[in-house]
Formats: sequence, C-alpha cells, structure tokens
Amino acid sequence: RLTQCAGEFSQTYGVQTWPLYMDLSLPDAAEHLHGFCVALGLQVEVLVNNAGIVDKHRPITECTDEWWDEIIAIDQSSLFYMMKDTIPHMMASGKGAIINVSSIGGGFGNGGISYSAAKSAALAMTKNVAIQLAPNGIRCNAVCPGPTPTPLNTPEKVAEFSTWFAERCAQHMDMSLPESSVEDQANAILFFAEDASAAVTGQYLIVDHGTTL
Repeated sequence: RLTQCAGEFSQTYGVQTWPLYMDLSLPDAAEHLHGFCVALGLQVEVLVNNAGIVDKHRPITECTDEWWDEIIAIDQSSLFYMMKDTIPHMMASGKGAIINVSSIGGGFGNGGISYSAAKSAALAMTKNVAIQLAPNGIRCNAVCPGPTPTPLNTPEKVAEFSTWFAERCAQHMDMSLPESSVEDQANAILFFAEDASAAVTGQYLIVDHGTTL
C-alpha cells in the first residue's frame, strides 16, 4: 500500500518518492533513514512526524504496562529519535521545518491515557525544540487533528475501543460538528512546511471544526 501511495503521489505531483519500511520506535531507525538520504545526495528541509497508533481509548485502569510502552514508543519516542537525528542535517543547511502531528487528545486529554500522554509530550517537545532552534533558522510546529476518518478509526477499529471511556470523553466535545478530512490535516501541515509560516515556530494548530471550543 505504501508503494502504491508513493507511486500515485509521484504521478500526481511530478516528484520522485522513495517508500521505506521501518520501525520508527527503534532508536536507530532515523539514523538509517538519513543515511539513505545522504547516499542519494538529498537535503533534508522538512520533517513531518506522523507515525502513530491509537490506544483504543483505554483509561488508566485498563492500560497494561505493555500497551503503555507500545504507545509511548511509537507516538512519543519516535518523534524524539527522528528530530534528534534530523536536526544536524537541517543545521548544516541553515534552514528547516519540523511538523509534529499531535492530537486534540494532547491538548485536552480526551483520549486514552497513553495516547493523551504521548500526544501531550509531542506538544511539549515541539515548544522545547522550537526554543532551541529559533536562532538557527529551523522552525518546529505541531498540528492537532480532531476527529478525522483514517484507517486507525474505522468502525471495525472503533468497535475495539473502551466504549464507556470514549463516550465519557465525547461528553467534553461537540460531536455534532462535522469531522475533519485528511485533506484538512494535510493543508495544516503544508502551511507549517511552507515559507508562508516563516515567522511561526513553537505553535500548534487545532484542526477540528471547533469540536473542542
């Protein structure tokens, strides 16, 4: 599926893509990725940290140690590893844009305990990295998607969620509003990647049609 998407992207936008499969929760994954870029002579100017899984709205009383470790590794630690190994490449060129995909769960805690913790950490890391890199011409921002149809929350997947806690969280949101689309989220990411946001760093943008207002 990744290869197919890469081919469609290349054909639509006239750019070359290189689909790679790797486990970004591993500390050396980012190093391998950048070694690949260096071998091709590519300059890294934009990093989008979008890898993640959902934790099925498990509250703290239903979250196992194993489940906690898996969510934190993928949704939080992968951002740390990717930014840590990407920043030297961006500093060498004197510019760059990092976009971390967090969630409304990160800002409002309306997800499972491990997911909310990881996505909240994504916002804290975004601010911290932005402070560090502002003098170097490298920006770091975050996008916080609200309810958005993706393969992670299909009806089949939602059926596995902790129903009572998902309903409890929904009481703190306006679920009568429309869902956002993946295009809505992509446009927000694109804004932070482009020069139109050249003066913006350390910020996060909530894309949820006002669900959490």
